Amino acid sequence: MTLDQAYVNQIFLPATYAEGVPYELFRELRAEAPVCRVEEPAVGEWPAGPGYWAVLRHADVKHVLRTPEVFSSHLGATQIRDPDTPADLAFARTMMLNQDPPDHSRLRRAVAAAFTPRALHELTAAIEDRAAELVAGIRPVGEADFVPLAADLPVWTLARILGVPEQDRQLLVDWSNRVIGYQDPDHARSSTADPSRLTDLGRAALAHRPAVLTTPDGRPVNPRSRAALADMFAYAHALAEQPPPGSIVARMRETGLSAAEFETMFFLFGVAGNETLRNGLPGGLYSLLTHVDQYRLLCRRPDLVASAVDELLRFWPPVLEFRRTAARDVVLGGQPIRGGDKVVVYHASANRDESVFADPDRLDITRTPNDHVSFGFGPHFCVGAQLARIQMSALLRRVIAELPDLELTSGVPPTRLVSNFQNGLKGLGIRWR
Repeated sequence: MTLDQAYVNQIFLPATYAEGVPYELFRELRAEAPVCRVEEPAVGEWPAGPGYWAVLRHADVKHVLRTPEVFSSHLGATQIRDPDTPADLAFARTMMLNQDPPDHSRLRRAVAAAFTPRALHELTAAIEDRAAELVAGIRPVGEADFVPLAADLPVWTLARILGVPEQDRQLLVDWSNRVIGYQDPDHARSSTADPSRLTDLGRAALAHRPAVLTTPDGRPVNPRSRAALADMFAYAHALAEQPPPGSIVARMRETGLSAAEFETMFFLFGVAGNETLRNGLPGGLYSLLTHVDQYRLLCRRPDLVASAVDELLRFWPPVLEFRRTAARDVVLGGQPIRGGDKVVVYHASANRDESVFADPDRLDITRTPNDHVSFGFGPHFCVGAQLARIQMSALLRRVIAELPDLELTSGVPPTRLVSNFQNGLKGLGIRWR
């Protein structure tokens, strides 16, 4: 590889993504070193790691994701950062996201009822009504920050699925901020829920929130560990004592999940299901408004919403990467990889692979077929993908119907999330006449 190692390491550094996804670097790596070694230098308080193999080409990414017997989700979990302790790893391994078949398949079946065609059909009308309310609420104002508006829809939807009372919805926002935005100082210690507005259940959960988020040796506690999320899990168990009828919490109780499996499944719904849309919706709208011809085309042709959603997911993937661990010695893209090594697939790079997508850096809402990997691939293909599409479509339809003259607020650049995992915006000013 002729590229400088420090240059390559930029794809790991969270600060890189505060400036934008390094698509040019990804392009260079796909051409020169499509499977390459990346170091994990220390970042602030976070210690250095052992490094990993980055996988940049579309075909190789799909190969890794479809072969869990070779590239395991279970061995080291699915985040670049290793769990801090063996106990943390053991807990992470109870999560469906961090399982390989057949255990992954068992857990997936346990929640499949929330995503059947019938269940999604029943949700669709409610989601469309909520999207209409959100856009109608800002229409008379003339300008707004689109990020909190967009964040409301997935939080509202997931609260409905989980049976979380409306008064406690802001807790879902705080938990997501702490888990997904831990590399960003604006989100790392998020505490925006007003205790006076919470239910008794919510206030009781707050008492379990850890006051100290460092280990005895001074290192930051992993935000995805059981200790860091004690308040969320206390809430989940209390909610399960009297689960709202028809909620997924009630379903999970019926399927015999262990206590740890129940906790991590609640985590997946409450955090992972929230963040994909919370980042995908503002990122998608920003992409459209920086390609005005495509926004105007969508306003003229609302029948293109379905293909636009997939193109926006390709162009602005909410999840940048996911980790696997090599289960044995293997060769990938001509690169020998040893068993036990970390292997990180970059969805953001695969979605711009010029061997798959014509003119990949161009936003084209008519693009079809669209073989993006923003929802993953293989056994871990996102179980909530169709629900995500329904929500994105509903909000986009309302925006183009109510705000056809929409534009970015001049002089107010969007603020990006500092994260090497989630491709997010913290603020997106919009205005209309």
